[in-house]
Amino acid sequence: IVFGISRLSADVFSWKIQEGFAVLHFQTLKEGRIIFTQNFRIDYHELEEPEEPMAQVVLMLRDRYFDERKELILQDELPIYGLKYLIPQRGDRKKLVDLGLKNALYEASKILEDKTKIRKTEHAVLQKIQSDFNLKDLPIHMECFDNSNIQGTSPVSACVVFRNARPSKKDYRIFNIKTVVGPDDFASMKEGVFRRYRRMLDEQQPLPQLIVIDGGKGQLNAAHSALKELGIEKKLTLISIAKNLEELFFYGDTLPIYLDKRSVTLRTIQHMRDEAHRWGLQNHRKKRSKNSMKSVLDEIKGIGKQTKDLLLMKFGSIEGIKNAGIENLEPLIGKSKTALIWTGISGYFDSQNRQE
Repeated sequence: IVFGISRLSADVFSWKIQEGFAVLHFQTLKEGRIIFTQNFRIDYHELEEPEEPMAQVVLMLRDRYFDERKELILQDELPIYGLKYLIPQRGDRKKLVDLGLKNALYEASKILEDKTKIRKTEHAVLQKIQSDFNLKDLPIHMECFDNSNIQGTSPVSACVVFRNARPSKKDYRIFNIKTVVGPDDFASMKEGVFRRYRRMLDEQQPLPQLIVIDGGKGQLNAAHSALKELGIEKKLTLISIAKNLEELFFYGDTLPIYLDKRSVTLRTIQHMRDEAHRWGLQNHRKKRSKNSMKSVLDEIKGIGKQTKDLLLMKFGSIEGIKNAGIENLEPLIGKSKTALIWTGISGYFDSQNRQE
């Protein structure tokens, strides 16, 4: 029994807000006993209204463990409307809140300690890259480009962003190549780089300190040509990494440089290159899948554009339609159209299996 509260059933929330994140501690009591506890870390991009995501977590957990006989006890006010809760100022309920706060403070201190260690490691990596490449500024912001082009179809140029030597996936971008006909890797690279930094200039975004191109001198020259057209070729450092021997080229140098295979600089550049390749391939497959879906659906007589668009939006691919099954298609488009669709895609998959 906690604090002598023999009959209390309640959900108790306490929290600690730090710079960039918060820890919310959840306790659930049944007849005076704590039967479950958990910490939740909430990350923020901005700290203007940190209460909003905490309120969402409270509501999510309240829905999961809802019991109308339970009290809802909070450390402080949150923007939760239509739900009654207590904010105790003294007594046993306040002790429960304080117990949760103690746990939240401890968890926050561990997170801060880990963040400090990570920052020190990241800074050391950035300093090493700066030294190895003789950069003027610490490369806090780096970007890498790779093209994905299989037999000249659905070409894309992928751009990944690293901040403090780590992937910043929310900043990744993909460019569907528009001006290039056929499998021209150099022209595709130029278009992707040009479109990326033209937009950044238009939106007055800060440029990266280092750009990495996946490829050799041809891809490097194409990227440099794009930067020169934009007038920013001297405002940043441009390098490429060639796959076979992991050669690193600076624009204008005739000979490559080689870094120790164990070098943290090389490992970071390889990580960027591999991530750009993964990101480009992932989006290229999505694009090909959508194109394949359109072509298969176009061949099915009796299926109009509205139905095709609905299926594309709902399921995303031919595989998605097949996995959904007839039982999920019929309520959406009716029995007759479902029969047509199912016959068409079954024939498509049969032909694919025969080819394999």
